[in-house]
Amino acid sequence: MTITKEAYVDLLEKYEKVKKLIEEDSKSDPENEPYLSKYIAKPLLIGMKANIENLLRNRTPETKEYIKLTAMLGVTLLNLGKISVETEEISVGEKYLTKCQEVIEKYETHPEFIITSLRTYNEIGLIWWKREVEKAKVYLEKAETLYKQFKETGLIPVDLHDLFKIDIPGYDEDVGKTNFEKDHTLTLYYLAQIYGALNDSLKSAVYCHITLQRQLESDDYEMIDWALNAATLSQFFMEKNGFKQARHHLAASSYMLEIYEGQLNQITDQNEYEAKIENFKHRSADVARCWAKYGLLLLSNSRERLLKHTEDIDATCSLSPDLAKLELNADSSVSREDLASLEFPTLNVAVHESQVTDQFVLTLDDARKVFLNVKMWLNRAHSYYTLNNLASDYIEIVQDQAQMYLNLSFFEDNPENQAKMHKRRADLLENVLKEVNPTYYMQYCRQMWYELAQSYGEILHIKMDKLKESNGRPTPHTLTKINSLVDKGILHYNNFINSFKDVSTNQIPRTIDKDYQKPLLQAYFHIGALYSRYITLDKQVMLNNVKASLEAYKKVTEYCVHNVDADKLIPTEVSICREMITLLPMKINKLEHEIL
Repeated sequence: MTITKEAYVDLLEKYEKVKKLIEEDSKSDPENEPYLSKYIAKPLLIGMKANIENLLRNRTPETKEYIKLTAMLGVTLLNLGKISVETEEISVGEKYLTKCQEVIEKYETHPEFIITSLRTYNEIGLIWWKREVEKAKVYLEKAETLYKQFKETGLIPVDLHDLFKIDIPGYDEDVGKTNFEKDHTLTLYYLAQIYGALNDSLKSAVYCHITLQRQLESDDYEMIDWALNAATLSQFFMEKNGFKQARHHLAASSYMLEIYEGQLNQITDQNEYEAKIENFKHRSADVARCWAKYGLLLLSNSRERLLKHTEDIDATCSLSPDLAKLELNADSSVSREDLASLEFPTLNVAVHESQVTDQFVLTLDDARKVFLNVKMWLNRAHSYYTLNNLASDYIEIVQDQAQMYLNLSFFEDNPENQAKMHKRRADLLENVLKEVNPTYYMQYCRQMWYELAQSYGEILHIKMDKLKESNGRPTPHTLTKINSLVDKGILHYNNFINSFKDVSTNQIPRTIDKDYQKPLLQAYFHIGALYSRYITLDKQVMLNNVKASLEAYKKVTEYCVHNVDADKLIPTEVSICREMITLLPMKINKLEHEIL
């Protein structure tokens, strides 16, 4: 018996009502009833499910009508599953989705079923993501395989809404194609997260890039979000020494922000403009920070590369700033072709790329060019992130500025210029420390105290080397300067150490957080060394300094006694401390005898 037109019309009307509730009305649901529209849609879907199942009972399998009704049932079950999951009824949702999978399994790659298939496997994959990542990967890879199989057929996918229409002729094929491609893009996005969770970061990055590329091709993206995602992905590439790919993604991000800014300037409504310009400024500052991280890491990695290959670097170093030249393991999940295609050929980003190199830096002139760009990007970020409204971000930017001077100092041959860079680095950090309360920003204060001590230590080394090289008698000013640098180094190391004191006992606990154990031991070690750097003719002052040095070295060995394997964190320094604990008492006895 042929199904009446009224039966189809009834199903179409109900589906359209459900679609409106889910896609439109749910956006206006009250805060105290966030799932109101979805709860209204659910009984409508349950009624549709019952009606379709009744109609199927009298249909001959494999007929055109039977396949159409089966496709409609699959869509209904898919929506019931999605609503249940979204309203936090996970087990109920999983049952509906599993039932949907069973219903459509035989026809997965038919034009009427393919979109439902992709969405069903995506949804089940998301459910398993929170339970068992490997199983989630199986479902998502199934969706990826189905997409490829259907593409090979050359057929046109039918949109879910069109399934409920009475006549197939007249369908808008573009809607089906668009939704089909969007669902696959979503599959790839989920797979990127899955591979990230499975610690296959390179495969994850490749999928992230493909997702961004597909969004461009389909013109389905928000410019600000796309720019931020591209900039974020660049950070992964540069950590793998893929500076070519990192720069390209950052350039694409800046290109997109430039286009968006032009569109903003066309807005005439002041309220709309102010709302959007604030978000634009925020995200532009974030992208500027990503550019700055790029420059800082390029300088840092260039320094490490030069240190490891001091002679004939071109012949001895195989490290490349291009991921396409990365040496892959035999079992790698990505191919060289995957890595060679990490670009956006439709975007004209040459202008943005040309502002900074993507090659390792070799000379001071090259390093200075990168340095000036980093300085510009960090200043741009500081125009948005201020100490008053976003203190944590502000502090991190200052720390990057300090790192900028540290990285440049390596390429500088002139010791006086090196000292000036370290002094600039110290000034930046000290200015921030004057403004922030350690109670609220202790993590940052600890980092800055430690870095300040290191900065003054570097300046001290430069001054001491200059003193050794000079033939004349050191001036009182020079000696005062050196002792002042020792004072500041010890002060900041002590500030760092004292930050770990127990409030009730005013003592350093026997054991502190593992993340801080190594820097704590190093701080004690450096204090011990710094006390020996004081220059004085007063025997009593000498004696006090040697005693203080001995106490610092003892702190290192005492901590290692109470904490198993702590000595493995700084084996060389611990060995020196043990030696000094043996030698310094003899020096103390000698000084005491001389004083007497």
